[in-house]
Amino acid sequence: MVERLYSAYDAPVTIRSDKGKTFEDSDLDLKKLGKIEGVTNVSRVVEETVILKHQKKWVNARMIGIDDNFLLTCDIAHHIVDGYPALTTNGQPNGIIGATLLDKLDGYVSQMDGYEQLTIYTPLREASIARRKSPFRTAQLPISSRMNYNREVNAQELLVPLEFARVQLNYENDITAIYIGIKKDADPEDVKAAIQQFAGEDFVVKTAAEKNELIFKTSQSEKRIVIIILVFVFILAAFNLIASLTMLFIEKKDNIQTMGYFGADKRFIFRIFFFEGLLIAGKGIVYGLVLGTAVCLAQVYGHLLRMPNSNGEAFPIEFTIQDGLLIIVLVSVLSALTSFIPVYYLVRKAHR
Repeated sequence: MVERLYSAYDAPVTIRSDKGKTFEDSDLDLKKLGKIEGVTNVSRVVEETVILKHQKKWVNARMIGIDDNFLLTCDIAHHIVDGYPALTTNGQPNGIIGATLLDKLDGYVSQMDGYEQLTIYTPLREASIARRKSPFRTAQLPISSRMNYNREVNAQELLVPLEFARVQLNYENDITAIYIGIKKDADPEDVKAAIQQFAGEDFVVKTAAEKNELIFKTSQSEKRIVIIILVFVFILAAFNLIASLTMLFIEKKDNIQTMGYFGADKRFIFRIFFFEGLLIAGKGIVYGLVLGTAVCLAQVYGHLLRMPNSNGEAFPIEFTIQDGLLIIVLVSVLSALTSFIPVYYLVRKAHR
């Protein structure tokens, strides 16, 4: 789910300058770059933080000046909430805005004319406040649609045509990044290595996973954390088994003495109570597996719990045999230890 949310929007591979914020698009041969094995399209990009205004509302946004190739890479048509995905209409620039960002501005894409009008304030490269001139270039920008990817994109991203962004920023041939689209069956790491060799040491090449490194590492470590919490819960629950076996041993103390008179040794008595503990734990394992599996399947097929701000999308669950076997092994080992230790101590103490 995390990979789908973030990889759907972010370019599979991104190239940036290692020397500064911008570089000229002629610094790299884009035609040769597009012929590298695994590459499907190349998009020039201009990125800048801007201010958007609608009536009396002001918000900061991240303006992304792109060409039409990027719309194919991010599959924009399947992530539009309102309007239609177009960067230009009759030669005039349009914007595609994050769904949450437009809500912050109290704006909406009108079904009557298909647009919402915003004012965009873009910081100029060499503007000086001391000269008493505005450090921003302003322009009216029609918004043609709202997009829905993930919380970060929805709350701060604004897609505009590349040339519009260049005009706003007084950029001639400068760009801030190059987004690379790759084939579905291509390995991003292999494509990255080939592009890095082509681009040289003056450029930094990153995959989508490296760009969102913290998010991906957190999602990968989440399973380990959940397992540790489950083991801790198992240990706490094991004290109930210890208490049950102890009370059972005390309750049957007279019977144990009678069995001793008939020749039962402590090993025989130990096996009785040890297997009793295993039976109690086994019953809990069976009931737990049935109930846990039922809850998982109910979420997978019934979508009982839904994520907030996700257009009704259900919380994801991946049900695997490996996870079920791991839980059975963990619970069985803890149950065996929990049954063995108290019974061994009680039998040994009773036959002193």
